Amino acid sequence: MPRQGLTTARLVEAAMAMADEIGFAELTLSALARQVDVRVASLYAHIASAEDLKTRVALAALDRLAERATEAVAGRAGKDALVAIADAHREFAAAHPGLFMATRHPLGPGEAADSGGARLARSMRAMLGGYGLAEDEAVHAIRLIGSALLGFITLETAGSFAHSEPPPDASWTRMLDALDATLRGWTRPEPGKEQ
Repeated sequence: MPRQGLTTARLVEAAMAMADEIGFAELTLSALARQVDVRVASLYAHIASAEDLKTRVALAALDRLAERATEAVAGRAGKDALVAIADAHREFAAAHPGLFMATRHPLGPGEAADSGGARLARSMRAMLGGYGLAEDEAVHAIRLIGSALLGFITLETAGSFAHSEPPPDASWTRMLDALDATLRGWTRPEPGKEQ
């Protein structure tokens, strides 16, 4: 990329591709400068720091994942919506392993509130509507689902399931069945017993 063509958007796109190629953790300003064939100093007109670069990639990754999740859950309810939103996460991670890891990058409160992460949470809440959960219980359910998806996908992309039977797809289906059963049987704690 010639120097005159440098823009923040182009640099973020290049960094996103690099995240998938070399891993989000390995993404640095030096690596990006080598990729676009400029000196690191030339990046500073567009990117303030390595943290700024990672935050920009994380925000773009969250936007892409949120778009997929929103499309997946549209018109679905209950278990169909759960499976669709879960599969959207898994497929995104398989296609974009670096960007999936970028979605876990810590964001400031203002950044998080305006990010694709907030849209992901809204998609999760829409999905949970089919289960009739009380609003004050939704955050707990979202955390449970997010933990299950992140844990499974992180282990799968690391190759942890590659050396044993049954295939990961069977375990994925069983996990989603268990989440569905948990959500259908969700009960609120008795008054005075909440922690």
